[in-house]
Amino acid sequence: MKKLPIVALIGQTNAGKSSLLNRMAHKNIAIVAREEGTTRDNVVTTIDDRFVLIDTAGLKDPSDDFEASIQDQIQDAIETADVILVTLDSAKYFDHRDARIAKDALRSKKPVYLVLNKCDLGESLPITEFRALGIAPEQTFYVSATTGQGMKELKNAISSTWGFDSQKVGDNTKSSPALKLALIGRPNVGKSSLFNSLAKKQQAIVSSRQGTTRDINRVGIKYKGREIEVLDTAGLRRPGKREVGIEKFSAIRTLAAIEEADICALLIDATEPHSKLDQTLAGQIVESGKGIIMVVTKSDLLENAEPTNFFGEENVKNRTAADFLLDALEKDFNFLPYAPVLITSSATGSNVAQLFELALEVDAARRTEVKTSELNKILAQAIVEHAPAGLKNTRPKPKYIVQTDTCPPWFVVHGHDLGLLHWSWKRYLERRIREKYPFMGTPIMFSYRSENKKDKAE
Repeated sequence: MKKLPIVALIGQTNAGKSSLLNRMAHKNIAIVAREEGTTRDNVVTTIDDRFVLIDTAGLKDPSDDFEASIQDQIQDAIETADVILVTLDSAKYFDHRDARIAKDALRSKKPVYLVLNKCDLGESLPITEFRALGIAPEQTFYVSATTGQGMKELKNAISSTWGFDSQKVGDNTKSSPALKLALIGRPNVGKSSLFNSLAKKQQAIVSSRQGTTRDINRVGIKYKGREIEVLDTAGLRRPGKREVGIEKFSAIRTLAAIEEADICALLIDATEPHSKLDQTLAGQIVESGKGIIMVVTKSDLLENAEPTNFFGEENVKNRTAADFLLDALEKDFNFLPYAPVLITSSATGSNVAQLFELALEVDAARRTEVKTSELNKILAQAIVEHAPAGLKNTRPKPKYIVQTDTCPPWFVVHGHDLGLLHWSWKRYLERRIREKYPFMGTPIMFSYRSENKKDKAE
């Protein structure tokens, strides 16, 4: 586990930034066209699990408020990114706009690389023509988004810069045993209040670092002999509601926090429990293989509330608003039956410290190693009670299962024709494993490998 650095591609229009992003990602993510200024918003993707890459709109003279807002993205990218890639067309002499971009990048005091694109066309200018930009020759790379020339060297340079920048990395989880707990959720759900309450509940303060509102606030805490670093992120609204600029990059930081964290606490407002975005965030946490705890905030507002005030249901005798809330969560998050639910109130301090207890329990579950013999007993019994269905005259035949990793737990099933296994049977196998080993708060991953050559492994 390590924090993924954020790398920004900046430069004038039509320098090939979108093509570079697509080449680095090995797939078409950004729209590429001959017309200048095709990219109107930032495009973000993770590259080889090594860094987060942002493709920004090309720099142009702002002719209206909309163009000016697009140009603000570039400055926000410079302020938010950990590494900056100034991108130029290698066959063209730089102008005052390129010089301005390079100057702004260098002024940030962050690692800056000059990326000279389109070198495959055979018309590239010598490196001496670009020295006046102030970027050192050893930090200059000739690349081709079309052929991939120079891409490996550029990626390695980015990774090595981050890896050796000890001041920037700080307490990177690669060198620190601290358990990282990220607070994730919508704006105004109570993340900062919970963050402050958690900081007061610790047994001993280890460290405290605070960034800007668009960055990640952190506090180091020692709880029951274990170091826990709590990450407070900016609120994440659904993409169509995000403002251009700072809020866009706050979203990037939030996604980067999910990647960095070991466990994510998904905060849900007790007064507004129904949200598609909450479900989307939960899905992103699970897809990243992180532990998850569902934390209901503002429970103090439920104490004297009628159930109908929040959930639109008839009041039932002997049932409280909290009861209806738990029913709603169970229905809306039925894909997370293993996620613990903690009802808290930062205003009263109710159950706040319990989040640390749950985090330690989820961390232990993520590190669980199951004996191969036990796994195969579960697999054999599952097949006896419910054999997987086949297709025509072919039936998938799982033979044995092994655990190959932890954090998250990962299981590999070997057999014949496993590509025919129905998704429902895969979920059935997961349920059978969880019956004996609950793996509280953690997703478990599966791979299926077929021994017959004609059937590709999943």
